[in-house]
Amino acid sequence: MEKIRRASHAGSWYTDNPKKLEEELDGWLRASGLVKSPDVRGVIAPHAGYSYSGRAAAYAFANIDPSSVSRVFLLGPSHHYYTPKCALSRATVYKTPVGDLPIDLEVNEELKATGKFELMDLHVDEAEHSMEMHLPYLAKVFHGYSVKIVPILVGALNAENEAMFGRLLAKYVDDPNNFFSVSSDFCHWGSRFNYTHYDKNHGAIHKSIEALDRMGMDIIETGDPDAFKQYLLEYENTICGRHPISVFLHMLKTCSTKIKIKFLRYEQSSQCKTMRDSSVSYASAGAKVDA
Repeated sequence: MEKIRRASHAGSWYTDNPKKLEEELDGWLRASGLVKSPDVRGVIAPHAGYSYSGRAAAYAFANIDPSSVSRVFLLGPSHHYYTPKCALSRATVYKTPVGDLPIDLEVNEELKATGKFELMDLHVDEAEHSMEMHLPYLAKVFHGYSVKIVPILVGALNAENEAMFGRLLAKYVDDPNNFFSVSSDFCHWGSRFNYTHYDKNHGAIHKSIEALDRMGMDIIETGDPDAFKQYLLEYENTICGRHPISVFLHMLKTCSTKIKIKFLRYEQSSQCKTMRDSSVSYASAGAKVDA
């Protein structure tokens, strides 16, 4: 029986008007000027409302060659629901205003059989926006192609479990029909986020934030999960998708295929100039087979 996850954030975080949404996504994808490549096997992309991060996200999704992919694994952080594990969806289809994405029930069962995952209730699934904000882009890019998704909600994992889930998922990277969409915003800066790290050596606050984010992005590009962990411990940068990114880094470290992450776009929701300001950073990356 079909079990639907509604597009619960349509109409608030992004438009629920299919025609308008198509036009927006089209415009952003075209404006990125990027070419589709079958070598791109994964992305890291933001998940804020489209008025904030829609344009930045296009720099991840415009890379995708839909003709070479039949399955997309989504890794998103959990904002409202606490779990020390990863959770799979109970739904059979994820709806979007621009097309629906069926869940790969076979792979879902395979993952469930490992005994390492929990199942999230539909209300937990629908309350979470981190993966939903990737769905319209995926539905758009894969329009006319047969694709299934495997949504994985990544909980508050310790370092050991990040490595364990990375090892467990690594074999899927070696299948070139699989693609990985990793959801994360970068620095959440300001007193409302309880994070006001400011290195005056960089000048204005927003420059300091950018330097901090870029340091993290550079470390992610090295593919070293331990160095990323060390960076997070040292600077406590409020990267909300740090656990999905860490799992992804462990996957790439363990799999046989050589894949390299490269960041293509960086933006901030606003430029912080005083300690009263706040902002969220958005970064988009492609993970490409490194010949």
